[in-house]
Amino acid sequence: MKLHRETLHVQSTGTRPTFHMITDEVKQAVKNSGILNGICVVYSHHTTCSVMIQECSFDKTYTGLEYLQQDLVDVFESIIPTCRKEGQYMHPGPELTEFSARHGEDKPQTLNTDGHLRSVFLGRSETVVIADGQLDLGQFGHIYFVDLDQTCARQREIQVQIIGE
Repeated sequence: MKLHRETLHVQSTGTRPTFHMITDEVKQAVKNSGILNGICVVYSHHTTCSVMIQECSFDKTYTGLEYLQQDLVDVFESIIPTCRKEGQYMHPGPELTEFSARHGEDKPQTLNTDGHLRSVFLGRSETVVIADGQLDLGQFGHIYFVDLDQTCARQREIQVQIIGE
């Protein structure tokens, strides 16, 4: 059994949910691993980010989101509204605000409750089967990393871990 790990980096906009199609980068990690049969886990450490598999919608909005991505953002907006003001959600409380300040975040950056809640629904990882050295994503599947935090632009890391032989 072999193990291979890589870290990918992306930059979010901070002004709206940011979607990154990372399929090609993950395919390259599989190639770099030399593993022909196994599994590939794509994972985010960030609690306001998600990893998902979806088809490419091709058509894009004026803001650059694929139509399926915009539809997802709109659905989330209706069930988990974007945090626009202090007190809209119970989170963040005074203890978290103090903890965040000690770790370099200002108060507006802690108003990202919507990103935390949305990532719970999408999940922070995906596992894909590797067969004959290829990701088994089906005919239309692509891997997306989604930064749901809209408080500021951030550099994000994506972990790719491949296990197999």
